[in-house]
Amino acid sequence: MAEKPKPAFLFCVCTGKCPGFEKMDIWDFINRVRLELPVAYGIIHPQLCEEDGDRYLESTLEKGSKVFIAGCAPAMQYKLFRDSFEKRELDIMSDLIPLDVRDMTTDDAFDKVANALKEHGYNVL
Repeated sequence: MAEKPKPAFLFCVCTGKCPGFEKMDIWDFINRVRLELPVAYGIIHPQLCEEDGDRYLESTLEKGSKVFIAGCAPAMQYKLFRDSFEKRELDIMSDLIPLDVRDMTTDDAFDKVANALKEHGYNVL
């Protein structure tokens, strides 16, 4: 059986000044995710909810792919990214896996991503 395609992983750091990320080394976190977990790539974006974030999502989202976005509250992510997902013909309710990693340490946030990948059927070692 063919292994399913690796998902995209995006980390929105809310301008990099959000106090919710003070406990985390954002660079260590993204590097661990992209090197240790089964993701197609891992990137940091300063503010996906801004116009350039919309353009970025619209230019990179691929139909049929899952997108894990770490950042703010899942309810907000569904609202903020809905238009970009629709433009790329993705179903935000099934193709977006939003993860709130605010107020977590680097290790706790990494574990949350690893567990979310496992829950969605990805082979995490």
